[in-house]
Amino acid sequence: MNEQPRAFDPQTIDAVLVPESAPRPERRIWLVRPSDLAKGSALPGLSESHRAWLDITGFKGAARRHLLLPDATGVLLGVVLGLGEPQDLSPSEPPSTLLGHLPPLLPPGDYALAGRIEDAELAAVSWALGAYRFRRYKASAGEPSPRLALPDGVSRKRVVAALEAMTLGRDLINTPANDMGPAELEAAARAVAARHGATARSIVGDDLLSGNFPLIHAVGRASPRAPRLIEFTAGRADAPKVTLVGKGICFDTGGLDIKPSSAMLLMKKDMGGAATTLALAHMILAAGLDVRLRVLIAAAENSVSGNAFCPGDVIRSRAGRTVEIGNTDAEGRLVLADALALADEEAPDHLFTFATLTGAARVALGPEIVPFYCDDDELAGDLASCGDAMGDACWRMPLRTPYEGWLDSQIADMNNVSEGGFAGSIVAAIFLKRFVRTARRFAHFDMYGWRPQAKALGPRGGEAQVARAVFAALEKRFPAKRTS
Repeated sequence: MNEQPRAFDPQTIDAVLVPESAPRPERRIWLVRPSDLAKGSALPGLSESHRAWLDITGFKGAARRHLLLPDATGVLLGVVLGLGEPQDLSPSEPPSTLLGHLPPLLPPGDYALAGRIEDAELAAVSWALGAYRFRRYKASAGEPSPRLALPDGVSRKRVVAALEAMTLGRDLINTPANDMGPAELEAAARAVAARHGATARSIVGDDLLSGNFPLIHAVGRASPRAPRLIEFTAGRADAPKVTLVGKGICFDTGGLDIKPSSAMLLMKKDMGGAATTLALAHMILAAGLDVRLRVLIAAAENSVSGNAFCPGDVIRSRAGRTVEIGNTDAEGRLVLADALALADEEAPDHLFTFATLTGAARVALGPEIVPFYCDDDELAGDLASCGDAMGDACWRMPLRTPYEGWLDSQIADMNNVSEGGFAGSIVAAIFLKRFVRTARRFAHFDMYGWRPQAKALGPRGGEAQVARAVFAALEKRFPAKRTS
C-alpha cells in the first residue's frame, strides 16, 4: 500500500460528496413511499406535469425502484426513489439506506435531497457507501460518480469519517494477497495511527518467540513474509479501556490441511477482521470518543513449506495453556488467542475480536448477518439494535453452551478444533473465550468480510462488516468529551 491510503485522500471524498464551497445542485432526489403518490398528497418541488409523468410510467414508489425526471426540454431535473412501505424492508434495512442504490444508476453530476428524509445522516453515508468503487488495477479511472450535497444539519465530519473508514476497510480486503501481506497490513495500521497522532509498534518474525507469542509465530513461520503482532494505542490514559483485536491472515492456504482450490479463491479476504478493526478504530478516533483505544492485529500468512506447523503438534500459548493442533486450517483462532491473551493482561473494559473465522457462521446466518458472541446482555442488546439501525446487521449467538468438552485433548490442555462438524462457529468462540479472563465485557464477531452481490450499501467485494454497528454502540456509551 501507499503510505497514505486512498481513503484519506481528499479527492476520494470530493469524488462522492459535493464540496461545501460548491453551489447547491439543481438536480433533486425525492424519496417516496407508495402513500406519497396518493391523489392530493404533497411532494414539495414536483410539478403537476411530473406527477403525471409518474402516473404514465407506472411508478408506484416500490422499494428500490427509481425513475429519472426530465424537464420540458429533456434536461435531467432529478430522480424519484421508491422506499416502499415499512413491511417491504427487513428490520436491518432502514429506509434511508436505500439511497445507496442510486450512485451506480445515475448519470454523473451533482444532486441534492428534496422533501422528507427520515435519517439524513444515514442517507448521506449510504450514498457514499453505494458510490464505492475499487479500481486500483483498472487501466482507466472509469466514469465519474454522481455526487451528493449533504443535507442541512448533517455533520460533514461524521459522514467523511464513515466514508474514509469504510473505504479503508474495503480497499484492504479487496487488495490481492500479492500486494497485501503482513508488512503491507502493518503499513496500513501505521497510517491510521499516524493520522490520529499515535505511534504503532510491531513484533516481527522470530522476535515473536522471545516476546512470547508462539501461536502467531507457528501459524506464520512457513511464509517468507514474516508474521507479526501490530499494536497502537490512543486516547487519554485514564479513560475507559476499549481494545480491538483483528485477525490478519493475509492469505490462508489451510496450511498442511490444505484447502481445495475453490476454497482459496477468496482467501485474500481472510484479513477482513484486521481491516474492520482499522476501519472501526478510525471512526472512534475521528469522532473523539472518550475512550483509551488499543488496537491489536495478529498478521500472518498460513502457508505450506518444510517448517510449517503440523496436525498433531502441541504448542504452548502466551497464556501458558497448551494447544493440540487438530487442524492447521483453524489457524485464525490460534493467532487471536495470543493477541487476546495480551489484551486481557490489562483487564480492558470492553474487548472485541473481529475475524473471518468459520464457514459454519455462513451456514448459520449467511453472508449478510454477522453472528456475534457476547458475555454481557446489555452490550449485546446495544450491538444488535445499532446494527439494525445502521443497516449493518449482527445477531447474538450463545457463548454459554454444553460444548466446552468438545475441545478436550488427551495430550494437551485443549484442541483447536472439535471432532465432527457441529456448531463450528460456537466452538471457535468458546476457544477464544478461554483466553479472556479479566476483561469486563467481551464480544467476538465471526464475520464474512465480503459482499457476494451488489446491494444498496456497496458493490460486490470486500466489506468491513459490523464496523459501523460497533461504533454506534460505543458512541452511545462513550460520547465525545465536550471541550470548552
